[in-house]
Amino acid sequence: MKIRCLIVDDEPLAHEVILKYIEDVPFLETVGQCYLATEALAFLSTYTVDLIFLDIRMPKLSGLDFLRTLQQRPLVIITSAYEEHALESFDLEVCDYLLKPFRFDRFLKAANRALALYALKKQATEQPAVPVSPASFTAAEPGRIYIKSDKKQIQLELEEVYYLESVGNYVKVWGEQKFVLTPRTLTSFEEQLPADTFMRIHKSYILNKKYVHYIEGNTIRLKNGKELPVGKSYKQVVKLL
Repeated sequence: MKIRCLIVDDEPLAHEVILKYIEDVPFLETVGQCYLATEALAFLSTYTVDLIFLDIRMPKLSGLDFLRTLQQRPLVIITSAYEEHALESFDLEVCDYLLKPFRFDRFLKAANRALALYALKKQATEQPAVPVSPASFTAAEPGRIYIKSDKKQIQLELEEVYYLESVGNYVKVWGEQKFVLTPRTLTSFEEQLPADTFMRIHKSYILNKKYVHYIEGNTIRLKNGKELPVGKSYKQVVKLL
């Protein structure tokens, strides 16, 4: 399995470094190089890319503005010399943020994270989905939710959902031991799920309050043994549990 990579950076030296690092990672291959984000738009209209190594500060169109124009985004690893864009980048659900200059070990960690997300995407397209009646696609009955997975609509009982986990441009909807992967944002689920049952506890997690076993420090342990972190900005909300 090879992850097809596109380098988008206006600095030739950055291309040299990333190219060399990609050559040293067996599951990565370079399929294109662009020195402007506008060039990358044209490239993506013709070629298939799984992962973009993306600079932020570039002429004509910044890396983040470029990302906002994409309806179907590949996985993205930011490569920037400026750390102040990190929060905004993660809000756009990038895989990782590499601060230049970065060493190979840090690059490899980001690549492995991208590989894990890539595998999840493939799993979502390969695993069979539970069929539901087409007449029921537009609305769920109380206590149920429909989510899209592999171009199918899957019906889930809310009482069986333990928690939801954001992974890049996808969300894992976890039952006791298994999950369904869907191309949505965690915020969209937060707006849909009943607030008396579900609670956002971290930028990457929403939990079902009925499955909380105990809270210890900044960690919530669920009844199935899974431990979830509590984000700094959610500590006051968690105290209401």
